[in-house]
Amino acid sequence: MVLIGLERNSLRVTNGSNIHSIFNTLNLQRLFLKDTALTLIDRIMSFNKISRLLGFAVLIGLILDVLMIFAWSPTDSSMGWVQKIMYIHVPSAWTSFLSITVAFLFSLLYLWKRREQFDIIALSAVEIGVIFCGLALITGSIWARPTWNTYWTWDARLTTTLILFLIFSGYLLLRRFSEPGDQQARLSAVVAIIGFLDIPLIHLSVVWWRTLHQPSTVFSPKQNVIDDQILVTLIFSVSVFSILFLFLLLNRVELERRNRLYMKTVMTVDE
Repeated sequence: MVLIGLERNSLRVTNGSNIHSIFNTLNLQRLFLKDTALTLIDRIMSFNKISRLLGFAVLIGLILDVLMIFAWSPTDSSMGWVQKIMYIHVPSAWTSFLSITVAFLFSLLYLWKRREQFDIIALSAVEIGVIFCGLALITGSIWARPTWNTYWTWDARLTTTLILFLIFSGYLLLRRFSEPGDQQARLSAVVAIIGFLDIPLIHLSVVWWRTLHQPSTVFSPKQNVIDDQILVTLIFSVSVFSILFLFLLLNRVELERRNRLYMKTVMTVDE
């Protein structure tokens, strides 16, 4: 009887300690979720202010850009109205190069410091870069049809731009079909660094090979190569697209950060 009483007391103590540990775990999880939620709310509030400001700047810039393209910039004497697609084609190509350059820099930083934030920025920049690279290829093909009498030709600049698009499409496939983690981030960073090397080839392709693309007119040392109004409109379009890139990058980075924070929170609660 004494032994049975001792066993019952020990069971009560054991059960009591287990219940106490469960409550402690639940309290810690609640505190973790509360702190995470408060931190996230602070970030969202500060992020929303910057995002709205950039969004407003992009909206005003695009409206002014359309007015400059169709109401102020002159129509090209040889190509006519089709030349105005240049104000989308060139800024799209510029934005894709800018995106890939950002991805290249932050991929280097990730391999050096191993900080997840650098990986998030690199991934976000690549996604934007692929979109604008595809847009540059599409608008270029539309512009080429009345100018070159064909939608596509294996021109050196066209081919190297297509290679850039395919490399970073492969980057996104690697992200999609590999296990998230440090190994995925490292492999992706290596692909981004190698893919970036194609950008100098694209820029110098009109110098090294005979192509249908004309050499740069904006940075040409010759005088009066491009009309002043056309040049101003083109520079303004590039500037607006650059602000649009920054707006998209900040939003995509924030979305990816929230997604990863949510996944970590779910995994912590499940454990």
